[in-house]
Amino acid sequence: MVFSFTASLLAGAALAKGVLSAQAVPTNFTGVGGVPANFAYNATGDFNSSLMPANFTPAGGIVPMDPDPTYHPLSDFDYQSLSLALYHEYIEYDLFNYALTRFSDEEFDAAGINAEYRHLIRFMAQQEIGHIDLITNMLGPDAPKACQYKYDFDSVGGFLDFAQKQTQWTESSTYGFLPHLNSRAAEQLLLQSITTEARQEMSLRQLQGLFPYPVWFETGLPQSFAWTLLAPYIVSCPPENHRLVWQNFPGLHVVSPSTITNYSNASYPQYPNGTYMYPAAVSTNRTLPMSLPGQIVEFQWEAPGQPIGPNASYTTSTSVNGAPQFAAWISQLNVTYTPLNVTGNNSGSTYQPSVHVYNDSTQQVINGSSFVVLTDIALPVTPFNLTAINEHIVAGPLVYSSG
Repeated sequence: MVFSFTASLLAGAALAKGVLSAQAVPTNFTGVGGVPANFAYNATGDFNSSLMPANFTPAGGIVPMDPDPTYHPLSDFDYQSLSLALYHEYIEYDLFNYALTRFSDEEFDAAGINAEYRHLIRFMAQQEIGHIDLITNMLGPDAPKACQYKYDFDSVGGFLDFAQKQTQWTESSTYGFLPHLNSRAAEQLLLQSITTEARQEMSLRQLQGLFPYPVWFETGLPQSFAWTLLAPYIVSCPPENHRLVWQNFPGLHVVSPSTITNYSNASYPQYPNGTYMYPAAVSTNRTLPMSLPGQIVEFQWEAPGQPIGPNASYTTSTSVNGAPQFAAWISQLNVTYTPLNVTGNNSGSTYQPSVHVYNDSTQQVINGSSFVVLTDIALPVTPFNLTAINEHIVAGPLVYSSG
């Protein structure tokens, strides 16, 4: 197990100016030109000019001209969601700096990551300073502080694979809670931050020799998905950090087939002379897919009650009694259920589904990085109410690479 040491640099040097001493004072939320939402609204393109709050501004929206926006959490939901986002920004800052310190230039060069690409990774770390500063200032003096982390990769390729997946679940979980924040002003700033994360995730795919954005829509996730995925990599946190409320589900792991990337298996995919078939590139049309629809996927999952997270102070849990019945594949706009064949004690198998975003489209739902959880029922959910699935999760999520 590899332990990180760069978090202390952030805590000790306070690289983001004013982060630890920021004061965020809430103000009154007044609003201008508010018109109640109309669920019977007829979308014809006609508009009522008498209700326009200002020139060239149609009626409606959520206080688009608020004279005194509040960039501060307005509820426990806001505080906990922004804190989760901050935990992710901290580990991303640590991760990028750790990899640049852990691996030599020669190791990066051997993986096809030259000095210019290394500078891109270094700039990603600098971007995280701004994101940390942003969220900490919104949360104020009780914002969480940086923690100590551990990583289980031992190669440049392993770092890229983890970083790409970690950036993906950070991005997806933020998309999931943004529409539900009470503070719309805070949502605006966080949206402008997470779209930068999306560009990072695309660049990390390019550095892996993967197609940069293989989906039509990005995936949104509940907060507990992200906390479940993140917590195993946190060793300890400062005692003043407040406890996060989000659930830690039991761990879920793919047993077979193992995910194939440029680096996870040294014998594939390489040419006989040892060079990679898919080096870092702006775009790569891979003729050797990482996975195929219909292939059997075998899982193992952990029992609940396992200590996890900072100082092992959290415990995995599930609201389900009994074995799972389905695998829920969460990707793009869709949640697709496949039946789970329980084959042993906390083990089972299913198949990678072959479904499309729209019935008449060419875009496979399961492509790029998808998320899989095991559930007791096939609950109908959509992106806006996906959190309802939490009560039915036995284990997961895991990040499933495909395409």
